[in-house]
Order: sequence, then structure tokens, then C-alpha cells
Amino acid sequence: MTRFKLPSVKKKLAKAAKQTRWAPFWTVPKMYGKGKRVHPGRHTFKKRSWRRTKIKV
Repeated sequence: MTRFKLPSVKKKLAKAAKQTRWAPFWTVPKMYGKGKRVHPGRHTFKKRSWRRTKIKV
């Protein structure tokens, strides 16, 4: 990657970074019911790591 990133590239990278975060903790009881202990990362559908999968920018 270049030293200076174009603003359009930065926007795409920022969006991809936001998509890989865990879901909020309050979505667990909403989806699975009260008392169910599930990791919020389980229902984050776009899982990507900077090591494993590259973004075509």
C-alpha cells in the first residue's frame, strides 16, 4: 500500500473495519432470550481479519 492513502480508499477501509466488530452486547438477549449466554461475535456475519482476508481496494 502507498504511503499516502486517497480519501476514497480510507472510507472503504474504515467501513470494512466497522463491519468486523462484534455486535453490541444488548443484541444477545434480544436474539436468544434472557438468560442465554452467547458471545456477541457469534452473530456478527462479516468476520474478516487483516491477516487472513484482504480487501480489494
